[in-house]
Amino acid sequence: MNDPIAYFLTWPTYGTWLPGDIRGWIEYRHGWLLPNTTRLQYSEAKLKDDACILNDKERRIVEGQVAETCRFRDWILYGVSCRSNHMHLVIGAENTRPEKIRVDIKSWCTRRMNELSDRNRGNWWAERGSQRYIFDEDCLGTVIQYVTDAQERKDRDLS
Repeated sequence: MNDPIAYFLTWPTYGTWLPGDIRGWIEYRHGWLLPNTTRLQYSEAKLKDDACILNDKERRIVEGQVAETCRFRDWILYGVSCRSNHMHLVIGAENTRPEKIRVDIKSWCTRRMNELSDRNRGNWWAERGSQRYIFDEDCLGTVIQYVTDAQERKDRDLS
C-alpha cells in the first residue's frame, strides 16, 4: 500500500465529548459505542476542569499556532478549523506518524493558550482524537473542502 499523502486529524476540546455521551462515543481500541448515562456520569465526575469551550480569540490563537508549528516542522498545512469544541486539521507530513503530529500540535497550542488566553486552565484538549489517512488527491480535496468551507456553513445550512 502507498504511503498517505496527508492526514485528517480531529479532536475535541477537554470535557466536550466524554465516554457515554448521548451522541455516542468512541472507546480507544474498541470503536463506536452507544450512549451510556452511567458511564457519562462517571466521566463527568472525573473531570479536573470544566468543559473547554473556546471563544473566537482563542480559536484564532490556536489556528495561528497550528500554522507556526507546521512551518517549523516543514509540514504542509492544507486546512485548519478550530471550532468552539473541537479541532480539524489536514496536514501533509512525510515520514511522520499522525500521533506525533497530534501530540506536537496539542502541546504547542496548549503552550500558546496558556500564554495568551485570560483563562487559568489545566486542560484544553481531550486526550486522543481521530486520525484518518488520505491516499489520493480526490480525497484530499474533499477533506480540505470539508475542513475549510463546510465547518463555517454548518449553522447556516440548518436554517
